[in-house]
Amino acid sequence: MTNGKLAVIGLGSIGSMALWQASRLTDSITGFEAHAPAHARSAVGGDTRLFRMIYRGNPGYYPILERSRDLWAELEAETGQDILTRCGGLSIGTHNGPYLTALLETTRTNGADHQILSRAEMAERYPQHNLRPDDIAVYDPHAGALRTDRAVTAAVAAAQANGATIHTNTPIDSITETGDGVLITSGEKSWTYENVIISSGGWSRKLMPDHLKAATQTKRIFLTWFVARDAAQFTPEKFPVFIRISGNRSMYGAPAVDGVTVKATLDGRGSPTPSPDTVPRELTSAEITETTETVTEFFPGLFPNIVRSDAFPDLYTKDSHPLLGRFSEGSRIYVATGFSGAGFKNATRFGEIAAHEALGKRSFDGLDFTRPQRFTA
Repeated sequence: MTNGKLAVIGLGSIGSMALWQASRLTDSITGFEAHAPAHARSAVGGDTRLFRMIYRGNPGYYPILERSRDLWAELEAETGQDILTRCGGLSIGTHNGPYLTALLETTRTNGADHQILSRAEMAERYPQHNLRPDDIAVYDPHAGALRTDRAVTAAVAAAQANGATIHTNTPIDSITETGDGVLITSGEKSWTYENVIISSGGWSRKLMPDHLKAATQTKRIFLTWFVARDAAQFTPEKFPVFIRISGNRSMYGAPAVDGVTVKATLDGRGSPTPSPDTVPRELTSAEITETTETVTEFFPGLFPNIVRSDAFPDLYTKDSHPLLGRFSEGSRIYVATGFSGAGFKNATRFGEIAAHEALGKRSFDGLDFTRPQRFTA
């Protein structure tokens, strides 16, 4: 006798969306969360994540992004929450440098809407950015800032409205496949479900087989915020989300969604951390120095003092592509984790794929680069 068709372990960025999507397919679904949905110590923390259709890398992400954009709008319509602040986005870098060259190559391959802005056009439209002489930008009209905590709590509430059961403050100790399904334990309690999705971010490793543990690593991501000299210049209406790689300096960020603080954070600084439970939250003096120097150059309109910072764990894979699929053929355990710092924008689509596949409703093609089978035992 099972407790239901599906359990989702971890209700963060991906798990909350998988729960919501699965709740549209069956009411026999349970979500387990070690703390509470959108708790501040998970990879959901930090107010916002960038949503963008323009990126560099695997063109296979583009159809996922297109569907994600539609599903973010569906979640907003279903819950009445404003989740995606549609403010556009800028990718800024050296003209003909490696960053924009790779980005435009991907963009032309997948046909994403974009506009190239010269240095003069940037200076006129977005004077907040202090550009180097050889910088240009690519504008993404469909980009924006996702409100992370609002997204997760909305998805969980929508799932509950559809009949899903939620267990908070219930960390899972073990999962075991049995003849009946999958046995999951938390302390003295245990349940059996027909199928299980593991979507616990940095906490997923302890529930995975050794070969997938070996292919993943928990990293510490830090974020920083600054106060604007003139807050009106950094509202979503005037200041799109941005990623900038100019020479040896790089930063990404979002407008002042709270009307006060601008997120501006060093790009690509994830560093290995032994445990997701003990991520150092304080910035090192080197991190503070480089962040302050970069903001001083890039944004004269921000006071160059970090007014807020925090750090969070996220799970990275060896190739920086996610783990999305069953442990092995015939397994009842499905994994949706290892999004390597880039999962939130696509969370609605990844959740939809995981829900349909874990419940055996349908399978999806074109996702070989995400399948766990690429890392063999």
